[in-house]
Amino acid sequence: MGGLGSGRQWYDGAKKTTNNFRSLDVRRLHKEGLLQPDHSFEWLWLRNAKKVASIRVCVEPERIILSYRRHRGHNVWVDEKYPVGLSWTRCGMGGERPWFICPTQGCGRRVALLYSGGIFSCRHCRDLAYPSQREASSDRAFRKANRIRKKLDWAPGILNDRGGRPKGMHLKTYLRLIEQHDALMTISLAGMTQRLSMLGESLSAWR
Repeated sequence: MGGLGSGRQWYDGAKKTTNNFRSLDVRRLHKEGLLQPDHSFEWLWLRNAKKVASIRVCVEPERIILSYRRHRGHNVWVDEKYPVGLSWTRCGMGGERPWFICPTQGCGRRVALLYSGGIFSCRHCRDLAYPSQREASSDRAFRKANRIRKKLDWAPGILNDRGGRPKGMHLKTYLRLIEQHDALMTISLAGMTQRLSMLGESLSAWR
């Protein structure tokens, strides 16, 4: 879709983002107590409370074993089973933090997240961008302006009217936030104007 929040992120040849792939987060597995040696479990991905994909995970002392079936196209399914190394680092306040070792040959990066594909790999091996990296500067400005509007208890959307100063907010803080909001609004409106102009030119070319 176009409109606010679109911009340069949809240009031809842009990288896919991490949102386009299922992810496996070692921090979440650890938080839920699933990284105990000799433990196995099924990890599910849900959409609208319905299972859309799953993976079997078997935990060993220094690695996990992933096993699943993946669709290769043309009604062809492939069974995958391979190890993913685990690494642990000490935390400053005590305890340890787990990391995946990316299983892609020649990589071996220590990462918190792996993304689906032929095998689960790190963001670098998948050549994925974060959604914010594909966001136009005008869209970032729009998002930041809305965050300020929320602090000021104003209605979201830079085209909406301003509200007043929230009760208990210092005048100096209020004026600083308004100045930031107006600067961000200017950037966002300039981006909207540019996109509308480009849209108009494209429509004229088809006439």
